Amino acid sequence: MKKTILVVDDSAPIRFLLESILGKQYKVFSAPDGLTAMMWLSKGNKPDLIITDIQMPNIDGWELVRYLSGNEMYDNIPVIVLSGAEEANAHNNSLEYKVAEYIRKPFDPMKLMESVNKCITLQPVITIAS
Repeated sequence: MKKTILVVDDSAPIRFLLESILGKQYKVFSAPDGLTAMMWLSKGNKPDLIITDIQMPNIDGWELVRYLSGNEMYDNIPVIVLSGAEEANAHNNSLEYKVAEYIRKPFDPMKLMESVNKCITLQPVITIAS
């Protein structure tokens, strides 16, 4: 059975790209914002990995990560933050919310796939990638 990844990004082209890259090996669901992702999760869905952008309408990526880390049903799901934002507090937030990886856009699809495979097969290791 394929492992499941939830992709959360307000950019339809990025969601399509991630679905295309990851869909060959994983079952991929996508959401345009944190609110839609939280609604999907509240229906009993539990992915093996979540990839989220930070800057999104409704509920942004940090709010989603904060929700996940504060809920014992989801706090063991590894999260990769994939963002184009230059954030001064990205490192601190990543450590505080136990983000598996913070990857900046534009990203190398091969490196992203390596990170995804690592997060799904191993316990996540906190790193900040450029």
